[in-house]
Order: sequence, then C-alpha cells, then structure tokens
Amino acid sequence: MSILRYSLVVASLLFVPLLYAQSTSHVEMAKVESHSLAKTVSLTAELAPYLQTDIEARVPGYVERVLVDRGSIVHRGQLLVQLSAPELSSQTNAAEASLHQAEADASQAEAQAAAAASTYERMAEAAKTPGAVAGNELLQAQKQKEAAAALVNSRKAAVKIASDHLKATRATEGYLRVTAPFDGVITDRLVHPGMMVSSNGLQPLLKLQQISHLRLVVPVPETYVGSIAKGKPVTFHVPAQPGKIFTGTIARIPYALDPNSRTMMVELDVSNKEGILASGMYPSVDWPTSFGDLLFVPITSVVTTTERTFVITSQNGRAHWVDVRKGAISGDQISIRGPLASDQQVVKRATDEIREGTPLK
Repeated sequence: MSILRYSLVVASLLFVPLLYAQSTSHVEMAKVESHSLAKTVSLTAELAPYLQTDIEARVPGYVERVLVDRGSIVHRGQLLVQLSAPELSSQTNAAEASLHQAEADASQAEAQAAAAASTYERMAEAAKTPGAVAGNELLQAQKQKEAAAALVNSRKAAVKIASDHLKATRATEGYLRVTAPFDGVITDRLVHPGMMVSSNGLQPLLKLQQISHLRLVVPVPETYVGSIAKGKPVTFHVPAQPGKIFTGTIARIPYALDPNSRTMMVELDVSNKEGILASGMYPSVDWPTSFGDLLFVPITSVVTTTERTFVITSQNGRAHWVDVRKGAISGDQISIRGPLASDQQVVKRATDEIREGTPLK
C-alpha cells in the first residue's frame, strides 16, 4: 500500500504544473500602433565668438599708447594701440625728398624737351628754303629732340618709382596705428606703454572677440543627424540665467562626423546684442529629433528578464513570446523593434508568468 500511495502522490505532483501551464489566462490585449515620434533631447554645447583674433603688431616698434583695456567695446577701424618707430619716419622723409627731386628732374627734362622740339621745328621750317640750313644741322636737331623726349620718359618713370616708394613707406608707417579689424570686445590686454614689440606674431598686443553675434557649436550624435535642418530654430538654456530660454538658428552643417566622437559639429547663430551670454559657456540645448514609422506598444506590454526582452502575442489563441528591442518612450507607450506588424495584438499587461503556449482569453 505504501508504494501505491507514493506513486499516486508523485503522479499528482507531475500533473499539477501541466494543469497550471494549460490553464487559461484572462488578459487584455492592445493593438500595435505605427506612427512617427518627435521629441527633444538635451545636448551639451559650447558658445564661441562669431569672430575672434589676436591683435598683433605688423611692424616692430615701441608701445607709445594703449587706448583700450580688457572689457573695452570697440568698433571697426578704431585706434587701439599707437606704436612709435623713428626709423620709419626717417624713411618716409627720405622717400618724400626723393619724390620731390624726381619731380624737379622731370620738370627740367620737360623744359629741355620743349626747347629741343622748338629748335627742331624752326630749323625744319627754315630748311624748306634751299641752302638756308645744312642737312647735318637739321639731323642733329632731330636727334636732340628725340633724346630730350626719351629723357622726359625716363624722368617720369623715376617719379612713378619714387611715388610708389613713398606710398609703401607711408603704408608701413601707418602700421604704427593698430586698429580694430571688426566690432567686438577686448578680452585681454598684453602690452603697456614703453614695451618693445616685434612683428613675428609671437607677441600679441590684445585679444578681440565679437560677442554680439555668437556661434553655438552643438555636437550632434549620429543617431540624431537625420533631423538637422538649416534655418530651424533651436532653444537652449545656460546655468548663469536659470529659467531663461534662448534661441539659436541652425546656420552651418558640416555634413561630416568626427571619427572619434561620432558626432557632427553643427553651428547655430545666436544674437547676443544685450551681452547676456558669453563665449565659453556650456549651454544645454533642446535638440529636436524625429523618428518615422515606429511601432509602439504600451510600456506594460514589454517584459524584461535577465535573459530576454519580449512581448506576448496571441498565436492560435495561445501565448507566444516575441523578442523585441526597446526604443524611445512617448507618454505611456514605448517604441519597439522586432518581428511585429502594425495592428497586431499584444498582451497589454504582460508578465513572464504567462508562459509560452498558455491559452489566452
């Protein structure tokens, strides 16, 4: 009897899971929906000046005056630094003297040429009377006229050379006046009166940035580059102005990814006429993204275990596990990727307790 009773107990224990596995689960089904998704993601960007440069001396000299300092607002063509170089003034004076001498020589040559031409014309008129002028004398007068004209051309060429030389020396002397190449703000001052500066580019005088117009450089991940559109407005925030929303416009798209970060460095134009923003800030950008033709199911329909992520569909009235990959969340729905189709039914509140093959009602 004990053996028979033991056999009955074992048989009943084996039969219980079979009954449980085949027991009908009462479930609510939900439809797989297909639609596009538009949302924003937060990206960290950097503000940079629209224009920036190191102001350098173009000729060596001594700093005579510095008319600006750090934080000075300057305009294009404004005098920033005045240098002095006595040797340049001497060169300009010498060039002026050379030009005056060349002009005087040219005037004298023109007078001589006019006299030679007049002499030749008188002799040529007199030569019309036979025996009045010897042929050799007329020939000599003609040669003198031609030589005088050639001397005038030579003197005029010398005047042109002297004039160009004076212009060059004056232009070089003009480099002693260091001016602003564009509107902006002086961000650093590196010289003081009395300092000797060179023109080798190793010693900047000032640093200038244009901050009324800024560049917002956004490293856009590869996943989101498909939603970039030139001229599209984008909002951003900076920690220095909590609660304030700023706007930039997508202006420059490189159409190339950085091979290391796999991001595209997109530039936005930002107006900063009030001077609230500063270059070097790291704003948080509300980057717009859009995805089309995605499959969505309720968040509760996706089951994640240590081994797999799946949804449960009905196949011939029984539960069927379908492996999926989770994507973006939109409200109470989540996008998925897997062997599913739009309008297909899935269990709305799925759990791994609904085993494969369980009858569904």
